[in-house]
Amino acid sequence: MSAFRTPRSHLDRLRNRIADGDMGRVADEALRALDSSRGTWGGSWEPVLDQLRDLPAERRRELLHALADRFGQAGDDTEDRCRHLALCGLVSEGLDDDPLSAERHRALADLARRQTFWHAARFDVLARAELAAGRQLPAPVVAVVRRAVLDAYRADDLTSLARQLTDPVLNVGEAWSEQAMRDAAAPDWQALLRHVLTATASKPTAKWDKGARALLETLGADAVRERLLSWLALVGRPRTLPLERRAWEPDINNAYDPYNATALRGLAWLLSLLPPDPGTARALGALVETSLRKVAGIGPRNPKVANAGVVALARVDSEAALAELARLATRVTYKNTAKLLDAALEARATALGLSREEIEELAVPAYGLTEAGRATHHLGEATALLEIQGTRAVLGWRNAAGKPVKSVPAAVKRDHPDELKDLKTAVKDIDKMLSAQSERLDRQFLARRSWPYAVWRERYLDHPLVGTLARRLLWTIDGTTVGFADGELRTLADEPLRQGALVELWHPVGHEPAEIVAWRDWLERHGVTQPFKQAHREVYLLTDAECATRTYSNRFAAHVLRQHQFHSLAALRGWRNKLRLCVDDSAPPATRELPQWGLRAEYWIEGDGEEYGVDTTDSGSYLRLRTDQVRFYPIDAPENSAHCSGGEYAMWLRDGQDPVAPIPLEDIPPLVLSEVLRDVDLFVGVASIGNDPTWQDGGPGGRFREYWTSYGFGELNQSAETRRLLLERLVPRLAIADRCTLEGRFLHVKGDRHTYKIHLGSGNILRTPNDQYLCIVPKSDPSAPRAGYLPYEGDRMLAVILSKAMLLANDTKITDPTILSQL
Repeated sequence: MSAFRTPRSHLDRLRNRIADGDMGRVADEALRALDSSRGTWGGSWEPVLDQLRDLPAERRRELLHALADRFGQAGDDTEDRCRHLALCGLVSEGLDDDPLSAERHRALADLARRQTFWHAARFDVLARAELAAGRQLPAPVVAVVRRAVLDAYRADDLTSLARQLTDPVLNVGEAWSEQAMRDAAAPDWQALLRHVLTATASKPTAKWDKGARALLETLGADAVRERLLSWLALVGRPRTLPLERRAWEPDINNAYDPYNATALRGLAWLLSLLPPDPGTARALGALVETSLRKVAGIGPRNPKVANAGVVALARVDSEAALAELARLATRVTYKNTAKLLDAALEARATALGLSREEIEELAVPAYGLTEAGRATHHLGEATALLEIQGTRAVLGWRNAAGKPVKSVPAAVKRDHPDELKDLKTAVKDIDKMLSAQSERLDRQFLARRSWPYAVWRERYLDHPLVGTLARRLLWTIDGTTVGFADGELRTLADEPLRQGALVELWHPVGHEPAEIVAWRDWLERHGVTQPFKQAHREVYLLTDAECATRTYSNRFAAHVLRQHQFHSLAALRGWRNKLRLCVDDSAPPATRELPQWGLRAEYWIEGDGEEYGVDTTDSGSYLRLRTDQVRFYPIDAPENSAHCSGGEYAMWLRDGQDPVAPIPLEDIPPLVLSEVLRDVDLFVGVASIGNDPTWQDGGPGGRFREYWTSYGFGELNQSAETRRLLLERLVPRLAIADRCTLEGRFLHVKGDRHTYKIHLGSGNILRTPNDQYLCIVPKSDPSAPRAGYLPYEGDRMLAVILSKAMLLANDTKITDPTILSQL
C-alpha cells in the first residue's frame, strides 16, 4: 500500500511522468493513484483519469501494455484485480488491443459470485469491455450488474449498462426464476416476464392491468395459472448459484434476488386477474409467509413481495381468498403487512355489511369436511377417511373389504392421481387453518364477543373445521356453563342442554375455585384435550405489592429476555413493540391496545449491554432486554417513551396536551388484568435467558449468572404453578410413577445412577450429589414417549419436563455422549 496522496499531487506527478515519456513510470504512478482512490474515479479523481485518457492512441497503447505487465501486482483479491482491469479498460477505450481479456473474463467470473459491488469502483468497465469485444456477458455477471443498479448509490453509467442487458430476462441463481425462463421461451411468454418486471409500484395501476389482461387473453388463463403456480411453488428454495458472503454481509443466500423480487410482485398481481381458484389463494398465502420469513442481518425476506401477495388476495373475489386473508391476519406480525391485511378484511366486511369479527368467522372454509372434523371419499374401490385429530388432519385408507391399510392403495395412485393430490393438499391446508383458528379463539377472551345461539352453532359448534376446536372448549349459554361430550352440549352434571339465546366463551375469572376444579375433572372424565389452556388457564389476581404500588405492577420486572424472541411473541399475542437498537434513539414500551375496554396496557423494557457484537447483532439491535413495570392507561392517552438503552419513561406531549395518569390496577377489570399479566408471564416464561440450559456460565462475562440461577431454580411463576398442579394428577399415571415425586418447585426423578431434580418453571436439572447442574438441551422429537392424556395443548415446557423425566428415570440407557460425560 503506497502512502496516501491527494488527487492534485497525483495529477502533478502524472504530468511529470508523461512529460518524461516513460510509459512504465506513468503506469506506476497510475497504479499509485488507483491505490489511493481505491478505484473511485469520480469527483476530484476524474482529472487524474482524464490525463491518461487524453494521451494519443499510440501512447495509450504503450501505457496499456505497461499496465498489463504489472497485473501481477494486483495480488489475489478479486476487487483489487477488478480495479486494475478497470483502469486498463478505461485507458484502452477505442483501442483494438486487449492483452488482459482472459484475466478480465476470470475476474468477471469471480465478481459474479458476489451479491453486488461498489459502483464507484467502475467494475462496469469490465463488462463494457467484454461487450465491446463481441462477447455476451455470462448470466451470473448480468445478475450482479442488475443487483448493483438497485443499490442506493447507483451511477448513471451503470444504469445505462444494465438497460442493455436484456438477456436473460430474469436473474439466474434462484430455482423459480430459472424454471420460469425454461417454461417461457416463446415470445409471448417472454413478454409476460418482461411485463411482471415493471411491477415497481405499491399496487397495480389501470395501465399495468390493461397490459396484463392483454397477455392473459393471448396465452390463456388456465395455461398462465398452471405455470405461475408451479413457479411460485419454488420460491424460497436454496439458491442454485450460492453467492460468496463477506463478513459484514447479511445472509444473502437466503434472501430474494432483489431484481427477481420485482417480478414476483408482478406474478402475484397477475394471478389476481385470473378467474378465482383455490390454488391461487393458497399460492399467494404461501408467498406472503415465505416472503416474511426472517433472514439473518435482513429481517423479513422481502416485505414488498409479501405486500404484493396481500394486495393480490384482496383483489380476488372468492371464499378461498377471503379465508387466506383471515388466516394470514392471525399469523402475520410484520407491521406494514399486518396493516394491509387489516385494511383488506375491513374493506371486505364493509362491502358485506358485516363486522370485522364476523367476516373472520365466515371466512373459514370447510375443506370438503362433511361433518365436524370428518370426511369420507370413495376413490374406486378404496375409501379415504380424512379426520381431524387434535390440531392435525390425518388421512387414512380402507381397501375394498373395508379393512384399514397403512399406505395409499396402488390403485388410487394409478387411477386417481388428481383426487389424491387434492386430498393431500387439503390435509396441509387444514393443518394451517387449524393453527390459525386456535390462535384466533385464544384471543377471544378480551374481545367481549357474544353470539346468538343459532349463529354460534353454525359458525362454531357445527362448523366442519372450527367445530373440532369449539367442541373442546367450555361455553356459557344464558349463564350456564357447558362443554361438548357424547354428541351433545352438557352441563357439569352431564345433563344435555339443547337450546339457548346468548353464548359467550367461558373464562375462569369470576368463578369459584371449586367450580373450576370440577370442570377440570369433567374434561378429564370425558377425555377432552383443550386446544389451549381454558379450564386450566392461569388467573392473575392483585397482590398485596400491587395494591401498595397502586398504578403499576412489578411482578415481571428485573428479568432478562432475548429481545428477538420476545418481539415475535409479543406480535403473536397482539402487542405492538419496537426493536431496541444501540443508537441514540427512543422507543415506546411494548403496548397492547384493548379498544373494547378503552384501555392500553404497557410493559416497560430497555436494551441491555454496551458492547457491540457481544450485546448486539451485527445490525446493532440489542440481543437482550431488561424488564420493568406493567401499567394501564386510557387508550387515547399520549404515548410514553424512553431511551432504547434505558432511562426513565416519560409521556410525549404534543399540541398542549396534558399528561394522563396511569389507571389504578384496582380499577382494571379483573379479566383484563388477568389476561394482560398472563401475556407478560408468557413473554418472561418463554424468552427469559434463565430457560436456556447452556447459560450456566452466566453468558457474556458471566454477568447473568446470578439471574440465571435465581430464575432457573427460583420460585415458580403462575404458569409453572399451574404446571405443578397438573403434574400432581399426571405423575401417578406415568410408567415411571414409582421413580417420581413432586416436592415444592421440583419434580424429583430417581434414576439408577443418580437422583435428579427438574425445576417446574425452567426445566433446568440438578443431580446428586451436591445439586450439581446437569445440562440437557431439549430436542423436538415427534417419536419421544408421550405422557398419555393431557388436558390441554401448547405447553412446551410441560413436554420438556416429562421427556427429561422419562430419560433420567432410565439413565443407564442414555447413550448421548454429551449427557454421559456429566453423569
